[in-house]
Amino acid sequence: MIHVSILVPKGNAILSNVVGPFKVLMAANQFLKQTGARKGDFFETHLVGLEHDYSLYNGMFSIHCDKTIDDIEKTDLILIPALRPDKLAEDLADNKDFVPWILNQRNKHNAEVASMCMGAFVLAQTGLVNGKQCATHWAAMEMFKTMFPQVNLVSNKIVTDEDGIYSSGGAFSFLNLMLHLVEKYCGRGTAIYISKFFEIDMDRVDQNQFAIFQGQKDHDDAAIQEAQKYIESNVMDKISVQQLAKKYAISSRNFVRRFKKATQNTPLEYIQRVKIEAAKRSLESTEKNVNEVMYQVGYADQKAFRTVFKKYAGLSPVAYKTKYNRSRVNFERPTSW
Repeated sequence: MIHVSILVPKGNAILSNVVGPFKVLMAANQFLKQTGARKGDFFETHLVGLEHDYSLYNGMFSIHCDKTIDDIEKTDLILIPALRPDKLAEDLADNKDFVPWILNQRNKHNAEVASMCMGAFVLAQTGLVNGKQCATHWAAMEMFKTMFPQVNLVSNKIVTDEDGIYSSGGAFSFLNLMLHLVEKYCGRGTAIYISKFFEIDMDRVDQNQFAIFQGQKDHDDAAIQEAQKYIESNVMDKISVQQLAKKYAISSRNFVRRFKKATQNTPLEYIQRVKIEAAKRSLESTEKNVNEVMYQVGYADQKAFRTVFKKYAGLSPVAYKTKYNRSRVNFERPTSW
């Protein structure tokens, strides 16, 4: 039997990250019993909090934890739900007592640990992902890089798995993490059943296609902020690092250093990401073909454009347009029923 502790953070816990994993594990138990693989439950699952009862979202929801961390002597798997993005610092402070408990379970009992979405910030506080891969919501990546530069944050993966430490990307990608864990603990057959029962796409491995690049501007380097504005206002132009450095009277080496420190991207990465974000918007909302969009954002080489686009969008330009172009969806009411 695998003992699972689903943590319930203080604050307005993201309920889907608590209820969803619980339902998946219960469904896996039921499937294993129905198929004769187990007579009893394979997963013993508990909701574990710092307190037993929480009132959430101004009293609209309440949740009862059947255990607190003081009640759990040993657990095999710890699941860390997402924290609120709007009050992250407050939630990290309110839930700091989870950190030594997680470390104790890991160091003393070799518990495996998995974070969901912005639960990665709690996981990173433990130090368990220092030097390891970790995923979080695409909208929180720049903040995460700033707070935890020692972690190998991956922008493209839906799920990471390294030395019994797991993480998943944003929002409902926790379902793919749960499929991954079910397959590891129970086998491929059970994971396929869960995929079909909950209608989860097992092949979804990349979250880049969902990301919207906004650029990190929460910094105090005025020259770099001006450079960012210039890049974003001149998407069609071919811009070099040397050109930008000269424009703002900074040596090229110092410009690259300051830009990376301020934005968590090199100038070249930033230029590419701005261009690809503009290309994505055009592919989503216009009837322009891929070549037209390519020229519009300053690329002339099809292979180079396709390579960079796929790097940051997770799909080829053609596949992205096919999937997301709004004009391909008929919103009109049919004339007959």
